[in-house]
Amino acid sequence: MQFGVFSVGDVTQDPVTGRTLSEAERIKAMVTIALKAEEVGLDVFATGEHHNPPFVPSSPTTMLGFIAAQTSKLILSTSTTLITTNDPVKIAEDFAMLQHLADGRVDLMMGRGNTGPVYPWFGQDIRNGIALAVENYALLRRLWREDVVDWEGKFRTPLQGFTSTPRPLDGVPPFVWHGSIRSPEIAEQAAYYGDGFFHNNIFWPISHTQQMIDLYRRRFEHYGHGAADQAIVGLGGQVFMRKNSQDAVKEFRPYFDNAPVYGHGPSLEDFTRETPLTVGSPQEVIERTLTFREHFGDYQRQLFLMDHAGLPLKTVLEQLDILGEEVVPVLRKEFDSLRPAHVPSAPTHASLKAAAERAHELETVSPEVVGLDGNSR
Repeated sequence: MQFGVFSVGDVTQDPVTGRTLSEAERIKAMVTIALKAEEVGLDVFATGEHHNPPFVPSSPTTMLGFIAAQTSKLILSTSTTLITTNDPVKIAEDFAMLQHLADGRVDLMMGRGNTGPVYPWFGQDIRNGIALAVENYALLRRLWREDVVDWEGKFRTPLQGFTSTPRPLDGVPPFVWHGSIRSPEIAEQAAYYGDGFFHNNIFWPISHTQQMIDLYRRRFEHYGHGAADQAIVGLGGQVFMRKNSQDAVKEFRPYFDNAPVYGHGPSLEDFTRETPLTVGSPQEVIERTLTFREHFGDYQRQLFLMDHAGLPLKTVLEQLDILGEEVVPVLRKEFDSLRPAHVPSAPTHASLKAAAERAHELETVSPEVVGLDGNSR
């Protein structure tokens, strides 16, 4: 089971102090959070991709490359890479380069984003969102798996005899998660390829998340990648913790009430009841997170959102200390003890490389077995 944090990289005024970080401060704060994640024993740091204020992470691979140079174990990921408005050729090149720099500690999450105006900024039409996601990802897979690509589609210029460089590290492309909160077509796409499906369930009730994950699992099995419970699932989550729940609620309330995404809407109490947001003690976070398995089955990756809505960096780092020292060790032990042996762990570069080597060995072994009498059997 992998545990980590993801950041949307928002620049939001602190409602308590009235201070707003500069873009430079926010970018460097994200780097500090990533380094802290490795320090406290988390597995993954993921950054979003946004091209509009008040968000700053417009170039995820630049940030992740900088973090890669300062870490040794942390898996570097995205949450999300915009498969609709980015050129698949550039995605292929950027993430292969990052793979080499990070010694394989790289995967990525494909998504369509939730900001309509981004599409025309990059010469696309939001009405083609699903079609773009399907076509662009099909091309991306070929660019990573074929040394020379001839291709023609609807949304970009054709390719003839094209080779994406650098080639993926060890001939193994980064593992891909497909992220979606509401589009069954994306769950279907993840299942078709046998990729991971990540449901960022921080805003939605359990029933909706359950439907999406169940669909992905059924279709994963339908396409022959394994049993439904062997499908690769990731979940988002959102927590705020203090030693006792009353202090956590009191401290987090002004940030919740004024957050750009859900501020001035449902009460904190209603939101925590209807969504996975957990504001309370470390034990409450442990107990709530463990219930995810009851609803969604065994899954491979849990990422928490912890640094938005204007929360001070000092507070976020305190949250990471609690997460790494008191929460994740318990969750890791409990989830791992409950997972059946046939359910895989989250893919890593090492596991994907080993699988590719095993497949190659099987391909090179003669399909015929010669008996002692010299006859093929």
